[in-house]
Amino acid sequence: MAGKRALARRNKSNPEIPTSSMADIAFLLIVFFLVTTTMNQDKGIGMQLPPAGEQKKIQKKNICNIWINAVGQILINLEEISLNQLRADVERRLEENDKLIISLKADEETPYTDFIDVLDEIKLTGAARISLASPE
Repeated sequence: MAGKRALARRNKSNPEIPTSSMADIAFLLIVFFLVTTTMNQDKGIGMQLPPAGEQKKIQKKNICNIWINAVGQILINLEEISLNQLRADVERRLEENDKLIISLKADEETPYTDFIDVLDEIKLTGAARISLASPE
């Protein structure tokens, strides 16, 4: 009879899951994922900008003004040009004047993609002096 009682006690085990360490495990998993997860950060446009408020006198012959209007038309010194012709035109101007500064200005309503396309074309010419003018 003592053997039956011992056998009955073994069969009637408590079907409970130990939850005392669940909070510890969850905390460790959260810390692990926080430490090992990396966030992609947008780099933006890679340009070296001068300090705010810095002004220099520049001769007009050393400035090439490029405007982009609200509908995406590109004007170089008031002459309309297409995006496909822009790089060749700027390269020609840079060959003629090695001190040339490209001044890029866009209308407030200009689509961002048009501005970036023009800026990319200018940077592909190898222009080292690019000025981003603020719209008025």
